[in-house]
Amino acid sequence: MGLRTAAAAAALTVLGAGTAAVAAGRHASGAALEPHRLRPLPADPPLTVHGVADGRITLTRSLTALRPGTYGLTGGGTHAVVGPVLKGVPHAPDVVVRRLERVTHGSPGPGARLWLTPQVHIGNPRDALGLDHADVDVPGDRGPLPAWFVPGARDTWVITVHGLGTGREHPMVVMPFLRRHRFPVLDLGHRGDLGAPRPPDGIQHLGATEWRDLDAGMSYAARYGAEHIVLYGWSTGATMALIAAARSPLRHLLSGLVLDSPVLDWRATVSALASAAGAPRPLLPLAVRAAQGRLGLDGDLLGGSADPERLSVPALLLHGPDDTIAPWESSRALAGRRPDLVTLHTVPHAPHAAMWNAGPQGYEEALRRFLTPLM
Repeated sequence: MGLRTAAAAAALTVLGAGTAAVAAGRHASGAALEPHRLRPLPADPPLTVHGVADGRITLTRSLTALRPGTYGLTGGGTHAVVGPVLKGVPHAPDVVVRRLERVTHGSPGPGARLWLTPQVHIGNPRDALGLDHADVDVPGDRGPLPAWFVPGARDTWVITVHGLGTGREHPMVVMPFLRRHRFPVLDLGHRGDLGAPRPPDGIQHLGATEWRDLDAGMSYAARYGAEHIVLYGWSTGATMALIAAARSPLRHLLSGLVLDSPVLDWRATVSALASAAGAPRPLLPLAVRAAQGRLGLDGDLLGGSADPERLSVPALLLHGPDDTIAPWESSRALAGRRPDLVTLHTVPHAPHAAMWNAGPQGYEEALRRFLTPLM
């Protein structure tokens, strides 16, 4: 009886450990799949402010603080815009001095812990950029979707859609460029966004269901005069664009895709997000497996939509090797298999969905060359 009791206790221990591991994996998957709207992804540590004066901001020295380019700086009710690291400014060896472009909300005082974000602008196109726009509701299959429409003279519309960790303010970084080139722009919110329907299960599906909202945006554009459409997505928004290009009944209207930091390997992205949120390495495979079950996936998130052979319109891929959320190698492989349709613009030293931020001039020149034949 003693051996039998011990065996039963051991079996219960193993069963309990297995149950605990499954629960932990599900918890870790939740860290990856819960909506990251309007707050930075957990990929980078916060930056501590040491001082603000004379158009400069001093931050604790780190690889993140040294990133080149222009970023939003946000946290605790504060939003500011910081420019490049300033050269030749006297400072202590443990800090970095960057240009402070403007403070749009709150006050980044000493001791504040803030995060860099690719979302430079807050507000709406009129308040942030001085661009006339209309607030519109796009009919979606789960309810109305909020959007900003910026008018333009061309009959080719650009539909922009954000991704992980940002909102529909993120695409405003390229609105002045698109306005100068006279494109009508529909900046679309999707399920899970403020003012949009919530996902029925409360989690983001990395574009696998959200693409239907982009399809609704295409229907809206066609209804109001678009003869051609360019889909422009960041992160999971780029994933949505790829799926819509393969599945939408209106895909015949597409003349091009702009894909910034696309999530092409969902397993790698879930693993990276769970790890950045603090999940221990041994739990990452369980997090991926739990995410697969919660998303209802049998295999490929994209359902073959990223198959190079299925591409039928030109695509501009904007991505770089420093993206720790969506592997750059997947974009490079996609571009390598379809050089006739896919152009890869590589951006070094840029985190996820921050390709414009790291090098605005080169980014917009690549965009100009790609869009000019599609005008």
